Amino acid sequence: MIRRENGIPMIDTAKLGLQFPCSFPLKAMGYNDDDFEALIVSIVRRHVPLFDEEAVTSRTSHGGKYLAVTATFIADSREQLDGLYQELSDNKRVLMLL
Repeated sequence: MIRRENGIPMIDTAKLGLQFPCSFPLKAMGYNDDDFEALIVSIVRRHVPLFDEEAVTSRTSHGGKYLAVTATFIADSREQLDGLYQELSDNKRVLMLL
């Protein structure tokens, strides 16, 4: 559901059927380092000022090498999501985004 315009990841909100504001679960995956969850939370907080850290869940891969962090928040606009996905995509520690 993420497409690219000029190399920039863009959320296709029409295909997702999103109407703003809405609850939005973002999932980021990376190596299971001690501070990966904190990294994701800090990036999300820059784009979602009222972000509640209690809305974060993490799951380690079966082998323990990777960590999936899900942050659910109220998204206000496509532009907000595009900015957030851009910053996360630019971070080399983030291996995959959903």
